[in-house]
Amino acid sequence: MSDVRYTKEHEWVRLDGDLATVGISDYAQEQLGELVFVELPEIGRQVSQGGSLAVVESVKAASDVYAPVGGEVVETNADLENDPGLVNRSAEDEGWFCKLRIADRGELTQLMDAAAYKAYVAGLS
Repeated sequence: MSDVRYTKEHEWVRLDGDLATVGISDYAQEQLGELVFVELPEIGRQVSQGGSLAVVESVKAASDVYAPVGGEVVETNADLENDPGLVNRSAEDEGWFCKLRIADRGELTQLMDAAAYKAYVAGLS
């Protein structure tokens, strides 16, 4: 499995070549509760690091999902349109949101690795 990086806003990104798969962390989906709707970005949309990428709605609240890295949206996870709960069941695998063609690999250095993210989350409780 390739290296996964995390943001302080609880998004994750997994790089495969020049494509970055993006989703929210297991911690994030636990905090949100049961997801009832996911608004995915349009294919072809350019996003910048930290920019709004998607919206998730749960039984508790609606939240923005931010881009961990900048790039062009090249694919979205259509399964989420009919089954937003997939994020709750498999946040860091099958519940991914979109794939970006990454603009600047250097942005990855600003993100946390799994160990740093685990420590960050532990400090939140």
